[in-house]
Amino acid sequence: MRKRFFTIGMAGHIDHGKTTLTKALTNIDTDRLKEEKERQISIELGFAPLYEDHEIQISVVDVPGHERFIRQMIAGVAGIDLVVLVVAADEGVMPQTREHLHILELLGIQSGIVAVTKIDRVEDEFIDLVKEDILEELKGTVFEKAPFILVDSIKNKGVDELKARIVQYLKEQDTRDVRGAFRLPIDQVFTVKGQGTVIRGTVYEGSVEEGQSLMVLPKRLETRARQLQVHHQPAKSAFAGQRTAINLSGIAKEDLERGDVLVSSEHFIVTRTIDVVLKVAGDLEYMVKQRMPIKCHIGTSEVMGRIVFFDRNELKEENEEVLCQIRLEEEIVTKRGDRFILRRPSPQETIGGGWVIDPRGEKYKFGNQTVEDLEKKKEGTPKDRVIAALVEAKSLSLSELMTRTSIDEYELQNCLSEKVFLKYDADEYSLQSIKDLIIEEIYDRLRDYHNTNPMKQGLNKAELLQSMQNLYPKRLLDFVLDQGIIEAIFNKKDQFVFLADFSPHVPNNWKTRIENMLSALKADELKVNFLNDYLKSAGIPNDLVPDIKRFLVEQGEIVSLDEQYYYHGDLFRSAVERLKKGTGSEFEVGDAKEILGLSRKYMIPFLERLDVLGLTKRVENKRVWQNSRSN
Repeated sequence: MRKRFFTIGMAGHIDHGKTTLTKALTNIDTDRLKEEKERQISIELGFAPLYEDHEIQISVVDVPGHERFIRQMIAGVAGIDLVVLVVAADEGVMPQTREHLHILELLGIQSGIVAVTKIDRVEDEFIDLVKEDILEELKGTVFEKAPFILVDSIKNKGVDELKARIVQYLKEQDTRDVRGAFRLPIDQVFTVKGQGTVIRGTVYEGSVEEGQSLMVLPKRLETRARQLQVHHQPAKSAFAGQRTAINLSGIAKEDLERGDVLVSSEHFIVTRTIDVVLKVAGDLEYMVKQRMPIKCHIGTSEVMGRIVFFDRNELKEENEEVLCQIRLEEEIVTKRGDRFILRRPSPQETIGGGWVIDPRGEKYKFGNQTVEDLEKKKEGTPKDRVIAALVEAKSLSLSELMTRTSIDEYELQNCLSEKVFLKYDADEYSLQSIKDLIIEEIYDRLRDYHNTNPMKQGLNKAELLQSMQNLYPKRLLDFVLDQGIIEAIFNKKDQFVFLADFSPHVPNNWKTRIENMLSALKADELKVNFLNDYLKSAGIPNDLVPDIKRFLVEQGEIVSLDEQYYYHGDLFRSAVERLKKGTGSEFEVGDAKEILGLSRKYMIPFLERLDVLGLTKRVENKRVWQNSRSN
């Protein structure tokens, strides 16, 4: 059974004991900054290993509770699988508790446990009353039916019970998919002396291995994972759900920042416009207006932008979801289904949150038709979602399609059996329409190449595929090209690919001159001048000479004796036949001179060419005919 990895989060109001509880659970103090020690509040995210056995590994993140550090809080909970809501028994639910609850709900967190801390500060007879008050405040949230654990972190009371509940719950859950492309939103960047740049983050999906080539998006910086650590321990690989530190090669600390995303595939979408489903916070104080500035938190990114409505110009309270668009000032990396939070920059307020319908939003007209189109996109059938995923990635394996579409394997297999889909290489899928498009693009490229280079056999296959690999995966290009050859659209000779109905030929505007040149060459029979003299006399430009020579040789129109002398192809072949008929199985130079009437100036290069072509083999002073035909 594959080991599974989870990250849980501690959330709640400032000074309700999140960091102390984390230390009690893990024996690690996650307040590591000097200013955090001095002010006794968490500013940055704190991480620690919580539990590990042969089945699962659990990490814990302690997110800041002070309202000024809401940005770090959002970055922290964006990658977690379970939330422990920390509420102090002597204070109950406080403003920051409520804001954390709103954010957790908007981020789609489905599971939680309530840890009631500082129970030593409340008399035993009032504990039940405290629980009732907290439960009343949690009605209508994901914590409404969550288990309550009473904790005294200092005396270690209830800590083991809480830990056991966390482990039990996560052992019953599905983990993130470790198959498919690797994605890690960066939330910390620093340097280690002697090692260089190190980033930290929670692996959202996929896996990464030591030495693997990676890319930082949206900056498109290429790098390599020199070393990996999971909770300060060296590791050869890291998987979805794990808190990971990666030592990157070839990138300076100054080149990276929180919000960048480390990926293994360039097919992840970089965008500034996203179509979204937005749910507005229930206790919104201020009106949300058309195109008003917002701050969008998605993954670990925090980007300014504007909200665009298509069926209204403002809203304040909206129980139902609103389909709209976010236009950002900077590029982000995202995909369908990613959760986000919108906040008002000033006065600061959480506006709402939701999920990404389409990471490649476009400019639409204002009106109900656009909203209807977005609704169709949101409610897309499994077939629609698979098509959308393949339009985006061009080619995906079954496991990658499951990850991107959130469709189970059985339903996905049924969907992929339809004719609109293309299966190849055992477990790779694309669309018939993409195959047709690639065929068309290859056809156009070859046609253009033939028009520009009519005397060349075709385009080098490696060069052809390389020119298209920024648009399509190489394995798909290889498959489609082979199919095009099977379907007699293309042809291939050696390493060259060409249109099936194409034959190399002299351009019409030079055809007459080359025919004149060949006639002059033929007229001189076997006592020819330099080939360049014939080309020059025929008016062939110097820049065309190399291509014309190569073409005429490939077509058998001329045969080179050496770099200067060439025979007309017909005369060369005729001379070979005369020599074969006039000799036995072997002959000497004198025999050849007598038969062909050539001087040594032509005879020696002629015989050496026979050797090169494999027609003869020199044995001492004689040539022995081989079982080959003349060129």
